[in-house]
Amino acid sequence: MFDEKFMLNATGISITFIASALSAALSCAATYYLSRVMQQRGIVATPTARSSHSTATPVGGGLAIIAGVVAGFLLLFIDDQAVTFSSGALAAMSFSAFLAGVSLLDDVKDLPVSVRLAAQALATAGFLAAGFLEIPPVPGPTAWMIWPAAFLVWVWFTNLYNFMDGIDGIAGTEALTITLGAALVTWMSGHAAEILNPALVIAGAVIGFLVWNWHPARIFLGDVGSIPLGFVLGWMLLALAADGEWAAAAILPAYYLADATITLGRRLQRGEKVWQAHKEHFYQRAHQAGLSHSQVVLRIAFANVCLIGLAAWASQGNAIAAVAGAVIVVGILLRHLASPGGRSS
Repeated sequence: MFDEKFMLNATGISITFIASALSAALSCAATYYLSRVMQQRGIVATPTARSSHSTATPVGGGLAIIAGVVAGFLLLFIDDQAVTFSSGALAAMSFSAFLAGVSLLDDVKDLPVSVRLAAQALATAGFLAAGFLEIPPVPGPTAWMIWPAAFLVWVWFTNLYNFMDGIDGIAGTEALTITLGAALVTWMSGHAAEILNPALVIAGAVIGFLVWNWHPARIFLGDVGSIPLGFVLGWMLLALAADGEWAAAAILPAYYLADATITLGRRLQRGEKVWQAHKEHFYQRAHQAGLSHSQVVLRIAFANVCLIGLAAWASQGNAIAAVAGAVIVVGILLRHLASPGGRSS
C-alpha cells in the first residue's frame, strides 16, 4: 500500500530521525534557557483560583519547540534529494509562525479574545483558500458544506488544544500522540505522506520540551506554543482525513475532542462564558479529586497509546471497528477521570 509519493519520502527516513534528534536536543536546551530568562523578566503564570499550579511559573516554552522544529527542518532541507516537503507542509508551518507571533503578544500583553480568534480564522481561511488541502469531491447537495466544516473543525481544534493545556505535561503528551500516531498511520498506509517529516521533527521538539514541562513543570507552553502547535496538528489530522484516513484522524485526538467538547457543551448549557478559564475539564476534576499531575497524564497517555494502535488498525481497513474501540477507550478514560477513586464527582 505504499505509493510512489511515499517511497520518495521514505528514502530519507534516516535523515529524518537525525533531524528529529537534533530538534529534541535543541528544544531541550532552549526550554531550560527560556525558563531562566522568563523567570528573570517576570513573564510568568501567577496561580489563581482556577489554576492547577501553586507557584508562579515561567511561560513561553513554545518558543523552544519552534526553535527545535526550525533546526530540524533546516537539516532536512540540506539533504533535499532524500527528503521532500509539500507546499501544504510549508504553508502550514508558515501560517503557524504567524500565529506564534500573535500568541507571543498575547502571552506578554493579554490580547482581546476577538483579536486572537481573528488571527486564527485568517490563518485557517488563508490556508484553505490557497488550495493546500486536497479534499476529494463529495457528491450530492451537501458538497458545499465540506470547506466550511473543515474551517470550523480546524479553528475549534486549535482552540481546544489551548483550552486543554491546564496541567503539567498534558499538551506535550497529546502532541506526541498525534504526531507519532500520524507518522505510524502514514508509514503503514502510504496516505498523507506529506505529514511524515513534519510529524517526526515536531515529535522530537516536543520531547525536548517535556523534559522541563513534566511535573513539577519548570516552564509552561504558553499561547505561543499551544496555538501554533494546535494549528499544525489540526492540519495533520485534516490531511489524513482528506487522503482517506478519516477514522485515524478522528481516533488520534479522540480524548482531547471528547473532554473539551463535552465540557464546553455543559458550560454553554449553563449559560457560562466559555472563553473564561475554569477547572471543569475531566482531567482537572481528576486532579482536584487527589491525583497528581503525573498520575493524570500517565492515565491519559496509556489511553492514547491504545488510540494510536486503533488508528493504525483503522488504516488497514478496519475503520468502523476501530472507531467503536476508540469510543470505548475514551469513555472508560473519561469515567475514570471523573471519578478516579470510585466516587461520583
